[in-house]
Amino acid sequence: MLSKTRIAVTALVCSAALALGACGGGSDDTSGNADTSSSSGAAGQPVPGGEARILALSDPTSLDPALLGNAAPIAAVVGNALYGTLMIDDDSGKTEFRMAESFETTDEGTTFTLKLRSGLTFSDGTPFNAEAVKFNWDRNKDPAVRSVNIAEASLIASTEVVDDLTLKVTMTTPVPAFAGAVVNSVLNWIGSPAALQAGSTAFDEKPIGAGPFTLESWTRQADLKLVKNPKYYDAPKPYLDSLVVRAVSDASQRFNTVSSGGADIAIDSNPVNIDKANTADLSVNVESLNGGFFMALNTRRAPFDDVRARQAFNAAVDLEAANLAVYNGTAEIPETLFTDKSALYEDIPLHTTDPAKAKRLFDELAAEGKPVKFSFSTFPSTENRSLAENIQAQLAPYENVDVEVKVVDFAQIPALRANFDFDILVSSAFFRSPDPRLTTAFAGDSPANLSGINDQQLTDALRAGRAAATDADRKAAYSTVQKRLAELSPVLYYTRATFSAYGGTDVGGLRQYGSGSLLPEEVWIKK
Repeated sequence: MLSKTRIAVTALVCSAALALGACGGGSDDTSGNADTSSSSGAAGQPVPGGEARILALSDPTSLDPALLGNAAPIAAVVGNALYGTLMIDDDSGKTEFRMAESFETTDEGTTFTLKLRSGLTFSDGTPFNAEAVKFNWDRNKDPAVRSVNIAEASLIASTEVVDDLTLKVTMTTPVPAFAGAVVNSVLNWIGSPAALQAGSTAFDEKPIGAGPFTLESWTRQADLKLVKNPKYYDAPKPYLDSLVVRAVSDASQRFNTVSSGGADIAIDSNPVNIDKANTADLSVNVESLNGGFFMALNTRRAPFDDVRARQAFNAAVDLEAANLAVYNGTAEIPETLFTDKSALYEDIPLHTTDPAKAKRLFDELAAEGKPVKFSFSTFPSTENRSLAENIQAQLAPYENVDVEVKVVDFAQIPALRANFDFDILVSSAFFRSPDPRLTTAFAGDSPANLSGINDQQLTDALRAGRAAATDADRKAAYSTVQKRLAELSPVLYYTRATFSAYGGTDVGGLRQYGSGSLLPEEVWIKK
């Protein structure tokens, strides 16, 4: 149980594109930092019936399972509601099977065998089988689909239907922790192949999955209403009759709406709000991870194609000042890549504020005709704008530095990321186990490498960490990863990733898995 005392929690409200290839991670016993406990809230046996009004961090742009994004900053609760889950992870990071019965490897991650529960059906009554999983997983590899987890899907070389309930999966390279990639990605969500083949417009009007809820109506930029799926496999769940989900990007509005009874639940990563929720004795469920949120510096173009510009930016920024400005000092700054509870923790600082070093490097670049001029592309959320404006203010005293804050709509983010049309952009790499998340985030050949850093030592160390046969070899590999990230400065981590769902004292069953992905079938409201 989480104590009712105030806790220091972390993270940032992100855009609907934040998790495109950059959120989540594997699940294993090296994490040492998962916390999915709950405080206060309704107790006792779940009560069936009723409707939950849920405030999300962003609106979905599509209900296609490949495009939703399975993390708190995206509409993960919508994906879980419509499609259910093949598997989740528990408080310790151990895989827990849901619609999948097992997912096993006997050759250290070269191949896997996925077994499904028998009797599963989609909400339209058609069979949920291995062929459906194959269709979805193969589809996520197609660049034309623009899956938010194409990097994870592309680790799969081939899939083969053995029988209705069995799928054989062959990897491009051994990935022993691939179950964690499924848990934390859209590979966990399976849509009806027939419905998906009907096209995006038809699918958004009537998405077909096997989850605990089905779509009743969707008014874009307003409300999305879901109703109980009578064909859901795990009766008597879901306990609720319906859900109404709407996005509220303003942090204060989210908390105030829940605390005043205008909504039942808020999905939140704002440390100020989570602190307030604990202080107010609301029902609170919190999950914290390694890594966190970062400012990605685009190394593909000037000024950050020069390592000195990245190092100067890193040295110029005072993260404590940013924390005070954005979060009233309540956020946890990730000074190291792994938390001190992780078996892979080493005291290798990712950031050190050094104004003298920053000035020297900025002046050196200017003397070579390379003054540092860049735009900070920010999402229209309170936290993102505040962060960008604070960074702009911190760098204002330096000569030869020009920072523009550019606010972009959520709808523009997928194209901006796909074309790498930014100088600095907020993103993330948070995880329990580092593989495959860190590899997809920082390997030179990864399509999800937002910063574009391409360093052979870093890539080789990431591969070695994935394939390591012993704990010592694994720790050595990730030690090199941490040192290279600190030296190359492709990103600046500024807050740990801590996700929460909080609700009124009459709300029970708040449970998250993976990267802050709320399970709506577990939620109930005391009458």
